[in-house]
Amino acid sequence: ISGSALGNFSSELELDDETIAKNREKLRTRLQQTPKANKAKKTKSPKAVKKGKEATVWDLDGKDSKSLDYSTKGGAFSGQSSLRPDFLPDQSQIGTLSGNLRDMDIPIEKEASTKKSSGGMFSMFKSLVGGKTLTEADVSPVLEKMKDHLIGKNVAAEIAIKLCQSVGQKLEGKVIGTFDGVSSTVRNTLNDALVQLLTPKRRIDVLRDVVEAKRNGRVYTMVFCGVNGVGKSTNLAKITFWLIENNYRVLIAACDTFRAGAVEQLRTHMHHLNALHPPEKHGGQSMVQLFEQGYGKDAAEIARHAIEYARKNDFDVVLVDTAGRMQDNEPLMRALAKLILVNEPDLTLFVGEALVGNEAVDQLVKFNRALANHSNKTPPQGIDGIVLTKFDTIDDKVGAAISMTYITGQPIVFVGTGQTYTDLRKLDAKAVVYALMK
Repeated sequence: ISGSALGNFSSELELDDETIAKNREKLRTRLQQTPKANKAKKTKSPKAVKKGKEATVWDLDGKDSKSLDYSTKGGAFSGQSSLRPDFLPDQSQIGTLSGNLRDMDIPIEKEASTKKSSGGMFSMFKSLVGGKTLTEADVSPVLEKMKDHLIGKNVAAEIAIKLCQSVGQKLEGKVIGTFDGVSSTVRNTLNDALVQLLTPKRRIDVLRDVVEAKRNGRVYTMVFCGVNGVGKSTNLAKITFWLIENNYRVLIAACDTFRAGAVEQLRTHMHHLNALHPPEKHGGQSMVQLFEQGYGKDAAEIARHAIEYARKNDFDVVLVDTAGRMQDNEPLMRALAKLILVNEPDLTLFVGEALVGNEAVDQLVKFNRALANHSNKTPPQGIDGIVLTKFDTIDDKVGAAISMTYITGQPIVFVGTGQTYTDLRKLDAKAVVYALMK
């Protein structure tokens, strides 16, 4: 490196050191002048807080949350403040269920036109036309299609097979020359078999039995049982409305001590029903009240206390709501059997969905078996009748009605057909058979 270059490099180093020294002095001066301000600035500036989940604000339709709370705290009996000013009852429902329940609707004109036509399920019998004597070989393929048709309508497979066997026995050996003859024979045979199946061995007339129990100084008791979510509480409320319409006082026993909200659901129904039929229209008496002792208690004891309370306070009917339970749940099935054994209800109703097919068979068989196994009565008390719910959701898939009555031999006492208290009917065998053969 030349001398001149080295001199220039040295001066640049000296200049840099000088610049660095000046900068250090400036920084020292600035720190000495504003130390407190800087510290205050650091302490006053808040740390960024992560925004948490905000509470949902529900639309209460102009009401405050307290006015929507229908639960009561403490106490074993609900019924003293049965009316609420914020209930607006649907006056059109009042008086619509007085007397016996109406049959399910059946479109007569449509049925008649179907009989004249050769379409639908009976078109499968066209292959049998030929003017010869029908044999098992002729009938079997057609009956196989008929069995599939019935299963498609939610008839349990075992029952569909037996119905087809019945029809097959009637057809074998017949000489039929036209399709109309075959169709008419099959229709009449199947119709007779189904109507016979749906006709109860014994007729249950609840209104008559309530009067008879009252004449003998007893309270008429019904127990509702079934699997989870089939509509026990809702249809119990419909039946309560029907009984009130016929001027009977009802005590609802809240024996579903497992499901959260079960008691509150019944209490809400009680308020609505008393709003539809207020005490001033019935001599100052509340037509429906709720007996409850909270959750986690022995259901059999709650039912026993409810029946005793009803007897002392001039109630006509006690409706016992039980917890939903699967048919394979041994402890809960044992508890249900205990409730029925201890309280000996007049009517034990199995509540089942119209949507189920083969599952209805398993449910009913195991419910009946559990009640029989844990009963010391002879004969044991089992299922006395059936409540068929959600019938409005199935169109023409009505096979569950066939399955349930076939398994128990007991009648379908009530049919739930909608969402309001008035949507309650009695079974019409013709309506079911018509829907099944569409």
